Amino acid sequence: MKGQGLIHVYTGDGKGKTTAALGLALRASGHGMKIHIIQFMKGRIDYGELKACKDNPDISIEQFGRPQFVDRDSPEPEDLDFAKQGLERAKEVLASGEYHIVILDEINVALDFNLIELDDVLNLIEKKPAEVELILTGRNAHAEVAKVADYVTEMLPIKHPYDQGQPGRKGIEF
Repeated sequence: MKGQGLIHVYTGDGKGKTTAALGLALRASGHGMKIHIIQFMKGRIDYGELKACKDNPDISIEQFGRPQFVDRDSPEPEDLDFAKQGLERAKEVLASGEYHIVILDEINVALDFNLIELDDVLNLIEKKPAEVELILTGRNAHAEVAKVADYVTEMLPIKHPYDQGQPGRKGIEF
């Protein structure tokens, strides 16, 4: 993949953005690639991906968020701090040369909620080393982020049990 790292955006209101990124990570780890995942706005320890990846030496995950949901209209100062820390860590990880793939899970939402700045995200993308594959997930991807991406996939909800009042299920939705 030397010099061929591309940029992916997984967005939309449908289920499967994080799952698609994790599927790519699993596939890549099967080929001996090193993957680092930074999760924005996530701080729960019971996410299945954390348990599934903990024994895979090729996949590492860090969370930058609280266990609670972020209030879009009134985020806690801690939410802003976590998002900025996640962005700084993403810069470090990209520059480290240690990883073939870097996944910034829910960064689109952090941007949409104004926890981080568009210019900072675009700068991070621009400075991505040529050989690193970069994946950005989350609803409401900014048009400027989509514009610089090589892949843009929009997940569209057609039908979901949540719409009938069924809560998220462990192992399926989280």
